[in-house]
Parts: sequence; C-alpha cells; structure tokens
Amino acid sequence: MYARALAVGLAAFIISTPARADSCDGLTVRLIRATGASLVGRTGSLVVFRAADAERFRLDCRNPRRLLFRSERREPLGAYFVLVGEAAHALAGAPEEAVETLTRQLHQDSLLTGVPQLGRVGGAVIRCDPGDRPDGFGLGTLCRVAADRPGRGLRRRTLHRKAGLPAAASAG
Repeated sequence: MYARALAVGLAAFIISTPARADSCDGLTVRLIRATGASLVGRTGSLVVFRAADAERFRLDCRNPRRLLFRSERREPLGAYFVLVGEAAHALAGAPEEAVETLTRQLHQDSLLTGVPQLGRVGGAVIRCDPGDRPDGFGLGTLCRVAADRPGRGLRRRTLHRKAGLPAAASAG
C-alpha cells in the first residue's frame, strides 16, 4: 500500500513538472504501475523493487538506464518472465509478450551453452546469464534489460563478433 501511495504522490509531482517526466522518479512510477511491484528503497541512481512473487529487481537510472532481474531459481517461475516483459515495456516501450518470449529463449540458451545470451526486441536489449556461474555469483538466474540505442547495432555486432560471442538472438 505504501508503494502505491508513494507512486501516486510521485505521479502528481511529475505531472506538475513535465520536464521531469523521464526522470528516475518518473521511471520508478511507471515501473510500479506497469508491474504492480513495491518500492523497496532507493540509493542514488539505484532503485530496488519487490514484485508480488517476491522476486526483486533493480533499476539503475544512470545512462543507459537498465533493469536487473535476479532469481534464486535456476528455472524461474513464469511470473519472472512476465515481470521482465512488463518492466521492459515501461522502460523501453518494448512489446511485453515479445520480451517475455525472447527472455525465456535467452535464459534457456544460456543454460544450454553456459554463456550469456544477448538479444533485442522492440527497443529493448536483453541479456541473460546462465546459472552455476564460475565467477562465484552462484545459482539462479540473472537477466538485464536496457533501452536499445538507435544506430548502435553495427557497432554492437562488430564488438559481439570480436568477443567471440554467438550472434544475438532476436524475436519474431
């Protein structure tokens, strides 16, 4: 309830100041409305949310703005992927179902290959890392979403190829 009240209060403030509509506060409100998540806290440019299924996700408001979704499960419940889709829509305007589908695919591919998988759909760039990570991160699932920056596709493909990573997946 507190998060909803805060969202309404923030929304009233943002509506009264149009220049701040894309501020971190404005994006926080959009994410709360889109996902139904609760605001856990904010420190500087980092905002932490908790969704109804107890999954937590984080918004980093520094440019490029990005979301980080962490699940303790190696095979998250379907609600995890729905949450990613809803949040990607709020962040980048990407179609929720396409993001959900691509995120599921990237997650499964990362588990099969053991390497991070990257894809883009509808203005969102998504990266999912495999569970059982050798860097000590531990078990679970980690996916990131950022707004795609127009005109960067060629550079990304070149860097992707130079890094020896597989071609980026895309939905559709």
